[in-house]
Amino acid sequence: MSASSFDFDLFVIGGGSGGVRAARMAAQRGARVGLAETLGADGLGGTCVNVGCIPKKLYSYAAHYHEAFEESRGFGWEGEAPTLNWATLKANRAREIGRLNGVYGNLLRGSGVTVFEAFARITGAHGISLATLNADGSAGHQSFTAKHILIATGGTPHVPHFVGREHVITSNDIFDLEPFPQRLVVVGGGYIACEFASIFNGLGAQVTQLYRGEQVLRGFDDEIRHFVAAEMVKAGVDLHLDAGVVDVRKTDEGLRVTCEGGAVLTADAVLYATGRVPNTQGLGLEAVGVAQGAKGEVIVNGHYQTNVPSIFAVGDVTSRVQLTPVALGEAMVVVDQLFGPASGKAARTMGYDFIPTAVFTHPSIGTVGYSEAQAREKFGEVTIFRSEFKALKHTLSGRTERTLMKLVVETKTDRVVGLHMVGADAGEIVQGFAVAMKAGATKAIFDSTIGIHPTAAEEFVTMREAVRN
Repeated sequence: MSASSFDFDLFVIGGGSGGVRAARMAAQRGARVGLAETLGADGLGGTCVNVGCIPKKLYSYAAHYHEAFEESRGFGWEGEAPTLNWATLKANRAREIGRLNGVYGNLLRGSGVTVFEAFARITGAHGISLATLNADGSAGHQSFTAKHILIATGGTPHVPHFVGREHVITSNDIFDLEPFPQRLVVVGGGYIACEFASIFNGLGAQVTQLYRGEQVLRGFDDEIRHFVAAEMVKAGVDLHLDAGVVDVRKTDEGLRVTCEGGAVLTADAVLYATGRVPNTQGLGLEAVGVAQGAKGEVIVNGHYQTNVPSIFAVGDVTSRVQLTPVALGEAMVVVDQLFGPASGKAARTMGYDFIPTAVFTHPSIGTVGYSEAQAREKFGEVTIFRSEFKALKHTLSGRTERTLMKLVVETKTDRVVGLHMVGADAGEIVQGFAVAMKAGATKAIFDSTIGIHPTAAEEFVTMREAVRN
C-alpha cells in the first residue's frame, strides 16, 4: 500500500508535549499529520501544561513569597506582609494555562497539522476511529487510515482502592480546590507528593504528609532524601514515615483519616499522590495486538516501535522516564526516523544516562547522573565529595535552611558521574553542570574551573577534600 493511499502519513493520539512536538515537526518535514486530543478535559499541552509542571511551578513561586516576606525583615524591610488571595492565584494561573493551550494550538495548525477534538481508538495496524461530539450534542464518528500511528497519551494519577477513596483528590484536582484547604493531608512519598506538601505548607496550610516507606523520594541519592526530608520538616511539614492509610470518612468536622496503628487525622482535603499509570484504556490496543506491560504501559523497542511495526509510542505511556523533556526527545527521534532529520542536521538519538531533573520542594532538589549507591554498583570504586552550608542569604534572613551539594566521582577515570544539590535554585544550577557531565567532565576539570563568587554554585568547583571512597 503506497503512502499516498493513506489519509495521513502520521496520526498522533495525544496532544501532550511529546505528541505535539512529533506532530508539528513531522508536518514541517512535509508529512500529512493528524492529531486527536480530547480537549474538553484539559487542553493541548497535556499533563505538563495543564495539571503538572507549569501550574505546579507557578504555585511553588507563590509559596516562596511567603518565605520571602518573612526573610525581608532581616534585610531592613518593615511593615505588614500581604496575605494570599487564593482566588486570584487560581484565576491568574488559569489564564496563563489558557494562553499556553492557545499557543500549542497555533503551533500545530500553523505547521499544517489537522487537529481533531475527539477520543481516538486504534482499529488496526493503520486504522483510527474518532468519537466526536457534534454541535447538537449528538455523537459523531470518523474513521481514517495512517501509514504510521504514534501513541502519546501520557499518564494519569492512580489512587488505590480503599474505604473512602471517593473522598480524596489527585494532583489533577488540587489546583482549583475550593475553598483553600487549611488542613491538608498528602499521601505519598514521591516527588509529586513532596512538592505539593512543600507548596501548600508555604501557601499557609497545615500539611501532614504520610508515606508507607522508610524515607521519601525513593530512587534519589540517600543523603539527598534524608536531607530534604529534614529541611521540609524544619519548614513546617508534619512528615510521618512508615505510615499507611486505613480509610477516609466524611464527618461534620472534615475528612477523618484513620492511619495504620490507630492514629486519626482530620483534614479539609486529602491528596493522594501515590503514583501514575499509563493512559491506555479504551485505545483498542488489545484488539490490535499491541504488547503492554503489567501496568498497561506500551512496550516499545529502541526505536519507540511497538510489536505492530506501524505503531509507535513515546512519553509517559511507555513508563520509561516520566519527564516532559524526555518525551520531547523521544518524539524527535521518531520523527527523524520516519521522515528524515531537518535539513543539515544529523538524525536524533536518545540517551537515558545523565538526565537532569529537579524536584520543586522547599528547598528544591537538582540532580543529574547516578546516586552514590547506583554508582558503587555500576562503577565499583567511587570517591565522594560533599559540602553542607548555610547560604549567604540566610546569614541575614533569620532562616535556618541549609544547602547540600554532593559529587560522585568514578575513582578509576576521575569522571564525575553524579551531581546532587538541595538548595535554592537547584534546578537552574544543575542544568549547566549536566552539559559538562554529558560531555564527560572529570573532577580535575571541575577543579580547574573558576567559580562565580559569591554564589552557591561555585561550591561544585571548590570541593577539594573527599569525604569517603
